[in-house]
Amino acid sequence: MRLSIRHTTRYHFEDPVIHALQRLRLTPKATQGQEIVSWKMDYENAHRELEYDDQHFNHVTLVSVVPGAKDVTIRCEGVIDTEDNAGVIGRHSGHLPLWSFLSQTKLTKPGARVKELIKSLPSHSDDKVALLHALSSRVLETVEYQIGRTGVETTAEEALGQGAGVCQDHAHIFIGAARALDIPARYVSGYLMMDDRIEQEATHAWAEAHVDGLGWVGFDVSNGISPDPRYVRVATGRDYRDAAPITGISFGGSAQALQVEVSVAQQQVEQ
Repeated sequence: MRLSIRHTTRYHFEDPVIHALQRLRLTPKATQGQEIVSWKMDYENAHRELEYDDQHFNHVTLVSVVPGAKDVTIRCEGVIDTEDNAGVIGRHSGHLPLWSFLSQTKLTKPGARVKELIKSLPSHSDDKVALLHALSSRVLETVEYQIGRTGVETTAEEALGQGAGVCQDHAHIFIGAARALDIPARYVSGYLMMDDRIEQEATHAWAEAHVDGLGWVGFDVSNGISPDPRYVRVATGRDYRDAAPITGISFGGSAQALQVEVSVAQQQVEQ
């Protein structure tokens, strides 16, 4: 499937910025089942300083904000070809060893609620894929998808306690539980083509778990499926912080207003 993507992020600072650096993880991965046909990024009131691949093989662009600016715009646009591999990404790659995806982070660390959720799972000790699908279903049953109830600092345990969250929270709960079951797991940020609309309010997030004999396998807890050709992987990490589309520091801007516009549509392939 060929997907056309447009992603615009606008920042507004209440006061002029003295100095600011933004780390952008906005370039899709060139990986199994996914090919970058074209991709470009444009900036208003910002300059590209350097580009590099981080420890997760995420392509990172570091930009500096023009001193004195109060508004910054980052535009991404491109075309990606995807395949249907039933969510299977395959062998592990990256500079971090596989065992590093077994250790918990502040956002994924299980507490009493996550441990109780694990205990409620049916026994699939000989079938890791079935166990992971059961885990995904149980997370979605327990945590209703609701916007505005959680934020980027919300932990898996907190979201489970609220019984509500978004795709980021679903992924963190799944990842924390999978690691507790001794299954390596990681966070994925990217794009999803929705069936009922092109314009979207945000990017998407899901999880991947490493299964012997298959490698990394994706689980979109929020939609109850494994990723298909409608999904585009952009960045991966041990949790949201490793794969966040934009992170950075600023001095002089006392407050920020953030506006995000995303559109994902299928594009016809010329024969």
